[in-house]
Amino acid sequence: MEWESVIGLEIHAQLSTRTKIFSGAPTAYGAEPNRQASAIDLGMPGVLPVLNEQVVRDAVKLGLALGADIAPRSVFARKNYFYPDLPKGYQISQYDLPLIDNGQMAIELDDGTTKRVGVTRAHLEEDAGKSLHEGFEAMSGIDLNRAGTPLLEIVSEPDLRSAKEAVAYMKKLHTIVRYLDICDGNMQEGSFRCDANVSVRPKGEAEFGTRTELKNVNSFRFVERAINHEIERQIEIREDGGSIAQETRLYDADRNETRTMRTKEGADDYRYFPDPDLLPIEISPAFIDDVRGEMPELPDARKARFESDYGLSSYDAGVLTASRELADFYEAAAGACDDAKLAANWIMDELSGGLNKEGLSITQSPVSPERLGGMIQRVTDGTISSKIAKDVFEAMWAGEGDADTVIEAKGLKQVTDTSEIEAMVDEVIANNPDQVAQYQGGKDKLLGFFVGQVMKASGGKANPQQVNDIIKDKLG
Repeated sequence: MEWESVIGLEIHAQLSTRTKIFSGAPTAYGAEPNRQASAIDLGMPGVLPVLNEQVVRDAVKLGLALGADIAPRSVFARKNYFYPDLPKGYQISQYDLPLIDNGQMAIELDDGTTKRVGVTRAHLEEDAGKSLHEGFEAMSGIDLNRAGTPLLEIVSEPDLRSAKEAVAYMKKLHTIVRYLDICDGNMQEGSFRCDANVSVRPKGEAEFGTRTELKNVNSFRFVERAINHEIERQIEIREDGGSIAQETRLYDADRNETRTMRTKEGADDYRYFPDPDLLPIEISPAFIDDVRGEMPELPDARKARFESDYGLSSYDAGVLTASRELADFYEAAAGACDDAKLAANWIMDELSGGLNKEGLSITQSPVSPERLGGMIQRVTDGTISSKIAKDVFEAMWAGEGDADTVIEAKGLKQVTDTSEIEAMVDEVIANNPDQVAQYQGGKDKLLGFFVGQVMKASGGKANPQQVNDIIKDKLG
């Protein structure tokens, strides 16, 4: 039997506010355990939550980016469950009246086609604390620093049909929240994490199969591996005549397997009801217009502009707009030279290679975009050759100054004087009579030999095109 997988993702994006969603406690990562949990976060008697306006603005930004409906009135609810890292015994979330619903996002598939994925809803909620099991003998530690941290839970429609599609969707959403500057996207710190709902059904069948939820997968690679493993597990059970249990499962990356965590709860298990301590959120058209005025150019629009304004291929434009910081770097470099395509090549090759080798991000680049553009300009105006440019780049990377300073200090200016190049060509021809005879006898590939000899004699500084032209002229 041919099977089809059905996948929907629930992505939790931690909002980049300085304080928590309902208290003034800080959200900075890495503090000592339980140093950033206020009385409100701990659910102490007599305290009342107060909504942080910035989290609403951030959520509206995402709604606008997804072309979603933004509810003029939404409500916070209490999601009741008991766990050691949930001090109040309930989580403040949104249930039947979320802030955002009915959005969509386009993803690009491996074959170059585009698929639109529905976004069911995005709602605000507070994060729980964290249970720590390592370093505690026969007990667990509870760190409540994260309790009350603002989250935006983004729930997709079950429109995804493979693990690769799921990863493409997740990566695209990761790019969007970072462009909007509402989430730092740091998956290692838990700022962007994913729950995947997975089921299988016979190909062509309309009814969904029983789904399982893979909980808190925190890397693109693990999301793909976890979903693929779960699909295989479910197909094997179905083909053996068994049935799938609706449950929450954990992914073990070391063993590349999923295992049961708990039976999957339904909405009734959480006993949702409106939180009596929080007023409904009411959003006016003027508020939405104000937030719209803060919106940056989004990845798809920027990619299209890079193709039209800079003449880049779809692939190059996609690479350079993968992050807002990289796109900003490229635009600054392209603005400092006359060859936008050459700037793209340098950033994607030499610069990216150097950054990867040293484990640096684009914002940590030792060579500024303006200096890179200045060096590229010296290639386009003929001051240096492309080969010499690599030496100049290495010197700039080492902190030896801008391109003009390096070129002057190292005497790297390209030789363009025709008479000087002719003298070198004449000397190479005189010293290699056998190769001259072979070339003139029809062995055209020896042209590269003569060019190489002249470039070597000039220390790599002769203009390559002039060398080619002069050699061809002299050898007839």
